[in-house]
Amino acid sequence: MSKFKKGGKKGIPGVNTSALPDIIFMLLFFFMVATTMKEVELQVTLEKPVANQAIPIEDKDNVDFIYIGFPIDAEEGTEPRIQLDDRLAPDYTVVSLWKEQKAREGKTPFDIVTSLKVDENVGMRIVSNVKEELRDIDAIKINYSADQTK
Repeated sequence: MSKFKKGGKKGIPGVNTSALPDIIFMLLFFFMVATTMKEVELQVTLEKPVANQAIPIEDKDNVDFIYIGFPIDAEEGTEPRIQLDDRLAPDYTVVSLWKEQKAREGKTPFDIVTSLKVDENVGMRIVSNVKEELRDIDAIKINYSADQTK
């Protein structure tokens, strides 16, 4: 009697998967760090004015953006529109409701900066109406967005 069997069928060894969770977590962390979130899909034309003393916003977490411009699919001679998040507002009176709704998510309207990104061809009437709506709810931290000259 021998201890070893000769001529027996040998099976295929299994694949070593001990490093698989490490590889998956490295890929997960890479994509979490490298991915940027899309801010907003613009529905208005936006050619910002140029400024020579523009200061960039550092903390964009506490900033609400309001876009004012002409609708992209509109014809010549249409009125400028206000875009709040991903939709066009019917008129400027909705701005205060939108801002208060955003404030319910955590902070008061007074704490959050409102950045106005306005097309350079838009008149000042709609901008001043938006500012008055913001002033009515005590959202007085307003920033005007512009491109820097080089």
